[in-house]
Amino acid sequence: MKRIALTGGMGTGKSHVRAVFAALGVPTIDADTLARDVVAHGTPGFEAVVAKFGRGILTTDGDLDRRTLGALVFADPGKRHDLEAILHPAIKGAIDQWYAALDQSAHAFAIADIPLLYEVGLDKEYDAVIVTSCTPQTQVRRIMARDNLDAAEVQRRLEAQLPLEEKVKRATHVIDTNGSLVQTNAQVHKLYQELSGG
Repeated sequence: MKRIALTGGMGTGKSHVRAVFAALGVPTIDADTLARDVVAHGTPGFEAVVAKFGRGILTTDGDLDRRTLGALVFADPGKRHDLEAILHPAIKGAIDQWYAALDQSAHAFAIADIPLLYEVGLDKEYDAVIVTSCTPQTQVRRIMARDNLDAAEVQRRLEAQLPLEEKVKRATHVIDTNGSLVQTNAQVHKLYQELSGG
């Protein structure tokens, strides 16, 4: 079974592409979901984040206030690095466990959706990398609408990631999400056939 990574910039349609692969029967896992799980209330990750950033990043219920934490780390590369040092080893461990638990003979490949794949140097651990790509204008528009952020905040978050054109250059496969969902889905179906050996 091949280990395939799915990545791309924020707002480039990774979640949609992963969902289409999943609907085709491909096992998939989402690093963003794991990132929430590894810092869930009461976990060692949660305790480490609070110890590093203080109780000011908690809601009145005592949970992590993701918006406050996000604003903090995207405004300060040092703080972002501190958070990543807590998150990434735990996420990598969870993904490795997930792959190990899959029935290796039942699937041609399985996909891990990892937004910061290249940034944290995990690309070498995968047999192939799929990058979702769209124009910068489309990206900004989608993120503003999805996350209710202003353009300046979106720009700060995008600058924290490797430029999309660099990810596209390093990709094994690229899915262009500028067009309609039908066009995107057609590319996913074609790639599914290719990766399945069909």
